[in-house]
Amino acid sequence: MVIYLKHPKHGTKVAICDMEAVADEKNGWTRYTLATLSEEAAPVTNELEVKRRRARPSFEAAEQGA
Repeated sequence: MVIYLKHPKHGTKVAICDMEAVADEKNGWTRYTLATLSEEAAPVTNELEVKRRRARPSFEAAEQGA
């Protein structure tokens, strides 16, 4: 038996028996099916800032500046 559970803080997990799922539900986990999770889930976006490297000056620009 496979029971899918989700938690607002800890994410998702799989319980392998009903006793484990019942114990998890007492700790804030809720059951779901794979079909309902995909309908509820918003598209994942990468919100991390892209760090750009500074471009090295060309050899000619470095000679002119020196």
